[in-house]
Amino acid sequence: MINGLAGTSEDWDPRFLAGLAARSTLLLVDNRGMGASPDPGGPFSIPDLAEDCARLMASELAGQPAAVLGWSMGGFIAQGLALEHPELVRKLVLLSTDPGGPGAELGAPGVLEQLVDLSPPPDEQARRVLSLLFDEATAAALYPQVGQIVAAARAQLNQDVLERQRSALDAWQRAGVADRLGEISVPVLVAAGTADRVVPPGNSLALAQHISDAWLLRFRGGGHAFMAQHPAVLSTVINEFLAL
Repeated sequence: MINGLAGTSEDWDPRFLAGLAARSTLLLVDNRGMGASPDPGGPFSIPDLAEDCARLMASELAGQPAAVLGWSMGGFIAQGLALEHPELVRKLVLLSTDPGGPGAELGAPGVLEQLVDLSPPPDEQARRVLSLLFDEATAAALYPQVGQIVAAARAQLNQDVLERQRSALDAWQRAGVADRLGEISVPVLVAAGTADRVVPPGNSLALAQHISDAWLLRFRGGGHAFMAQHPAVLSTVINEFLAL
């Protein structure tokens, strides 16, 4: 499981993880410089992060193929992993993501800047992040439950690493892998929320249309982090997809 921009392995919705863990053993990835992963310094790209994951899989899974799930930027990494190391990927789950390149639909202006900005107090950051990931009503309902958890997680982030993640995202959006999606031969589940303002949901249709063996699942009214809105349904569908 590969998390997105500014995310660590600690940030997954616990209900979503529990649903998946009921049927699978989970390997939660911290991208370089995030969580428990060391920061080697210097710029990096999405292909670099995909290579990091390939090395981790070779180490932890003895090179055996596995189902790979990526959310948002993690979906970029997962696509790169599937294309460059197809021997490692048994199935692919792509959540709230896009194939990059000039044909990808970009999110609302200023969204990425707000996600990487650590200058406001952590509690203010938490409110802002929740408002970007969900619709207004859902964000307001979630803040009393998880606001302090999100604020504490934001307080642990490193601004320099986030800026380098942002640079990697910019490069992905310029190049991407849209012209190579037809090379992905493993089964792929693509899922998105229809109210996603970070990665517009039209990208999910573009992904599914260009992958030969793809499922497409769209959650009405779901935000960018729709797995926290529909953890039981999404984990159940993923489990069934992986079992086929």
